[in-house]
Amino acid sequence: MTIKARGKEFRIWDPYRSKLAAAILKGLTQMPIKPGSKVLYLGAASGTTVSHLSDIVAAKGQVYCVEFAQRSFRDLVTNICSVRLNTTPIFGDARFPARYRDIVGKVDCVYCDIAQPDQARIIADNMDMFLDATGGFLLAVKSRSIDVTRNPSEIFRQEAKVLEERSYKCLEMLRLDPFEGDHCMISGRRSGKAFV
Repeated sequence: MTIKARGKEFRIWDPYRSKLAAAILKGLTQMPIKPGSKVLYLGAASGTTVSHLSDIVAAKGQVYCVEFAQRSFRDLVTNICSVRLNTTPIFGDARFPARYRDIVGKVDCVYCDIAQPDQARIIADNMDMFLDATGGFLLAVKSRSIDVTRNPSEIFRQEAKVLEERSYKCLEMLRLDPFEGDHCMISGRRSGKAFV
């Protein structure tokens, strides 16, 4: 949905449909995506957040969109990638990054929004292969996809520890309530420096 005001057009970014929008509204300060960035998006789904990332990175940037669900991928290609030339659809499984390494080069950010019990390992495997030495990451942790019986805060700390053991520095962790229950956004990078 778009709104026009003072001769400009603005799009609504719904925090109930996009975990990144929710994180920004919750005060995300460590944002590794900016104009010109190359982003690897794991779990692109039908492309709601992809469309906004496409706007942020603009014409000089690129969003590589990995999705393995056929229906979501079809919607992603039809509604987003066919009209946004700075997006590249990749029908693939984020658990196997070597399968799309011929398509994706080094990126400035890896964004991960997948419902898998080993989310942190999957993003780390992708970062090992694709993330530039000064790049960053955003991981939307879905605690109920990991363990429905444990306290979500404990799971968020566990996922951050997995990343730190793989030599990635977690700079920020934000709960996404009330927009997404039992979710957290972890932002970080290879080095411990904040983004500028």
